[in-house]
Amino acid sequence: MEIYLFFSSLVCSLVVAMLIIRYQHLHARFSLDHDLVGVQKFHVTPTPRIGGVPVFSGFLAGALVYGWQSDVAEIGLLLVASLPVFLAGLLEDLTKRVSPMVRLLAAFLSAGLGVVLLNAVLVRLGLPLIDGVLAAYPVLAVLVTVFAVGGVCHSVNIIDGYNGLMGGVSVLASLAFAYVAYQLGDMLLFSVSLSLVAALLGFLVWNFPRGLIFAGDAGAYFVGFMLAELAVLLVARHPQTLSPWFPLLVLIYPIFETVFTILRRRQRKMAAGMPDSMHFHQVVYKRLVRWMIGRSNAKHLLKRNSMTAPYLWAMALLTVSPAMLFWQYELVLQLFCILFIATYVWLYKRIVRFRSPRWLVYRKVAKEKDPLTQHD
Repeated sequence: MEIYLFFSSLVCSLVVAMLIIRYQHLHARFSLDHDLVGVQKFHVTPTPRIGGVPVFSGFLAGALVYGWQSDVAEIGLLLVASLPVFLAGLLEDLTKRVSPMVRLLAAFLSAGLGVVLLNAVLVRLGLPLIDGVLAAYPVLAVLVTVFAVGGVCHSVNIIDGYNGLMGGVSVLASLAFAYVAYQLGDMLLFSVSLSLVAALLGFLVWNFPRGLIFAGDAGAYFVGFMLAELAVLLVARHPQTLSPWFPLLVLIYPIFETVFTILRRRQRKMAAGMPDSMHFHQVVYKRLVRWMIGRSNAKHLLKRNSMTAPYLWAMALLTVSPAMLFWQYELVLQLFCILFIATYVWLYKRIVRFRSPRWLVYRKVAKEKDPLTQHD
């Protein structure tokens, strides 16, 4: 069944994205991102920003295949729970008038539906004292879950800045969840993870490296919600086997990016929700990639954009790889979380201060001239 599910999600996402791009002149008034100026704008031509539609469509196709072969109830309820955050993001993509607060509230609503429909509640956090409190006060556990899911949705949206960045990081996280779900024998969550991987790959064919379509808020929030629900459900369905530090390590890059951004803005006395151009991926772009390709024509601007994402994929691999290798060892997972935070802060400071490690800087090797063709 899994092979049919995977290819159904992949082909559906691929074709829907292709149709959106091919017929963008029909919906350009609503779907294109015409604004090329801003602290978080790095594209050079108006581009459809409704990539969430093919991702959602691809996942829906996989869900239908799963429901045809197995029980449709649980995966159908998961899709129902995702609707508030997906629709709020899509409305923002089409109208540009939905505030971040409304989208965050929609994420909280989707998280609440996940609690009600799927019993997706964080039963423990891997911290003995806090776990005791959560066990004693189930309402508090629900509130923590809703806050955590909404936070992950927002954090995935934050890293959606360059071609392939959000999609690539999310594919890695989904593969990690699929691997552990398979190890645990949880075929529902394995199928959900696999369908999400395929839907993202279909979108990425058009998004990276050329940036023919963007995920938009609908795509980022939908993917963030699915990753958050996978994280919660894995722990909730296997509380005695799986540590909550496993999904935390898998998703710590976008999560810590959000936490670090809030702390950074507070230190600079900025509003926490005020956009700026100092996220880690933006710093990598400005301090590393931009200096490698110095011309400002459209071709080189596109190349700069596409060269940024692989740096952050590597950052995500620093957490996803050990999470998959040591998913059964809570102490090791905790140590890698600490190591990642220390590495992130160290790299951020070095790059911002123009002291980037040399191994991070890509340098073209000059072609040697043939001595027989040289002239005085």
